[in-house]
Amino acid sequence: MFSKIEHVEDKVVHYSDIVLEYATEYGLKILGALLIFFIGKWVARKVVTLMGAGMARAHVDSTLISFASNALYVALIVIVIVAAISNIGVETTSFIAVFGAAGLAIGLALKDTLANVGAAVLIIFFRPFKVGDFIEASGVMGNVKSINLFSTTLTTADNRSIIIPNGALIAGNIINYTGNHTRRIDMAFVIDYKDDLKVAKEVVKNVLQTHAKVLNDPEPIVAVGALERDGVQLIARPWVAVDDYWNVMFEITESVKLEFDKHKITVPFPQMDLHVKRGEL
Repeated sequence: MFSKIEHVEDKVVHYSDIVLEYATEYGLKILGALLIFFIGKWVARKVVTLMGAGMARAHVDSTLISFASNALYVALIVIVIVAAISNIGVETTSFIAVFGAAGLAIGLALKDTLANVGAAVLIIFFRPFKVGDFIEASGVMGNVKSINLFSTTLTTADNRSIIIPNGALIAGNIINYTGNHTRRIDMAFVIDYKDDLKVAKEVVKNVLQTHAKVLNDPEPIVAVGALERDGVQLIARPWVAVDDYWNVMFEITESVKLEFDKHKITVPFPQMDLHVKRGEL
């Protein structure tokens, strides 16, 4: 009986030694892998932060800074993960091969999503617009709120958020209303045929020339645009700074109407004359 007990004790000791051996060997490796991962992640964040600060000091566009920072962080994290796995003893060559095959399969399944990523790269580097610009694309208009790897978010004038996939955005025409420093306002006013045309032109020209935010170069233009059915069309073409576009347009429209009233210049409206003929009963 004592021999059986001793035999069991020997087995327990044997398995304990095995467990201790594996725990010592792989426990240290796992601990080392965890240290590599957390320290590597901390270093990756510091590197990305330093790079972003350096690009900001160099006055690089904020959109490009965000894109480059995200791309660098992902690349560094992948390197850290591979190093941590390698420390455990996993063969990284085969792991990378499996990862590549899985990446290929995922890429084929998500080709439309990857197309959006490719479009984001084109937007970032060719810069048809940037964050803060007012654009028209994919049938909608708004200020560019953000650009990420998959989509672009616009904020409309009535404060709605519109998310457009980058692939669809880059595939169509893009109109950037704030891409330049100045912009022309195209305005049209219609006066009655009975009014003095020269006086009306002088009134409009004086409103444009006296407005503080209308630029002198290029010089604003006032001309006859068309002889319409209801009156004479005057066109006005003032140039303003991009940020002043809407305010100036509203102010000029109001000022022209008030000046027309002072000079007895009428603004016609569509009307119909009905002539009734009395026939013999």
